[in-house]
Amino acid sequence: MIAITTSVFELFKIGPGPSSSHTIGPMRAGYNFYSSVRELTLSETPDNLEVRLYGSLSATGEGHGTDRAVIAGLLGYLPDTVDCSFLDSLADRSSHKFDSGNISLPISVNNVVFAEVENSFPYANTLLIRLKKGDTIIHEQEYYSIGGGFIKWKGELEEIPCAPKYKYSCMEELKQILTDKEMRLHQLVLENESSVTGLNEDEINIKLDAIIDTMKKAVENGLSAEGVLPGPIGLHRKAKRLYGSSSKPNAADAFLLRLNAYGFAASEENAAGHIVVTAPTSGSAGVIPAVVYALEEDLGISREMVRQGMLVAAALGFIAKHNASIAGAEVGCQGEIGVASAMAAGLVTYANGFRFWRTENAAETALEHHLGLTCDPVGGYVQIPCIERNAMGAVRAYNAYLIASVENEQFHKVTYDEVVKAMADTGRDMDSRYKETSLGGLAVSVPNC
Repeated sequence: MIAITTSVFELFKIGPGPSSSHTIGPMRAGYNFYSSVRELTLSETPDNLEVRLYGSLSATGEGHGTDRAVIAGLLGYLPDTVDCSFLDSLADRSSHKFDSGNISLPISVNNVVFAEVENSFPYANTLLIRLKKGDTIIHEQEYYSIGGGFIKWKGELEEIPCAPKYKYSCMEELKQILTDKEMRLHQLVLENESSVTGLNEDEINIKLDAIIDTMKKAVENGLSAEGVLPGPIGLHRKAKRLYGSSSKPNAADAFLLRLNAYGFAASEENAAGHIVVTAPTSGSAGVIPAVVYALEEDLGISREMVRQGMLVAAALGFIAKHNASIAGAEVGCQGEIGVASAMAAGLVTYANGFRFWRTENAAETALEHHLGLTCDPVGGYVQIPCIERNAMGAVRAYNAYLIASVENEQFHKVTYDEVVKAMADTGRDMDSRYKETSLGGLAVSVPNC
């Protein structure tokens, strides 16, 4: 068994949209290069820097702002502290200085090359960052953006993470621990987080509150914003209109409209390149915020119960990432909206006080009905169909909770592990045209507006 050692705050990361794999990951890669160059002793002095993007980073990177993100990282900015207006300003192709160690070079988005989509690198979404003298490569680093803002690089010395207190790699092993120890899931995740990060419970709760508050702020910002989202599609925001229409006399319709509005709101903020939380990715950053906002603002669920639900959502995300993927480039949108919906379903169920078997069943149901979902953004922008999919993912999560809350445990047939395996198998079989490249599905059947 290879135990899960991911931190809650690696899965839930604050940063700019519109895509964790295309924006946050490349920015972190650029920052890593910027930091590591300080330690280098080079045989020659470079006179230029080149960034080459492969896979869907190349196919849809311009629409996702990948060129701006990696340049921001090379300028020393990190996703959780970068000013979004500065990030936007890089689109004007103005020159800035790459200053690291003894190296000082002018850089701009002109230094970024959109290279081959089809490639033989270990991961589809690969970046090469090079220091060159003329055409000669003096130093090169190969980075992989593997989804959810996580990166790896060639030759990386894997850090040995601190061991979690309770070791598990799948849902079955997790359930066995809960049974043997007679403990609640949120407590297990909390104790593991403390083991992995060294944080105490109060510190973890402070960081969880920052994540939750950032999610809710994205919803609130989206609910108040109007106008057209960036890019050539000319897509108008809908969240404010949906929310304004939620005063219908039918209470069920009104709640459903609000839930949709919350999903649209956070996802539209992501599409605008504003600050969101990866949950588990930026492309799915509207699903969990929608249900969190509804739990606290519509249903009166306490912050303590929402925190517990967030810890449970993290465990569900860990298992999906560990045994399949949360990257659209690897398994399609089922790994983004599908996993987000499963996490949200588990969160809602647990925050409403249900025990773990109903929580697992809700998560399984939500993911099951996203299997096979392709990643096919029109024009390479996280707008069509991504924004609506976030709202639909939130609604499906809530519906999965409702079903799980009343079903008979002995009649539920499919486990979370089984549906995660199905997602992994489906992703492996899925044609690359349907994995973020914008070469299939809606991306080619809908005219590029």
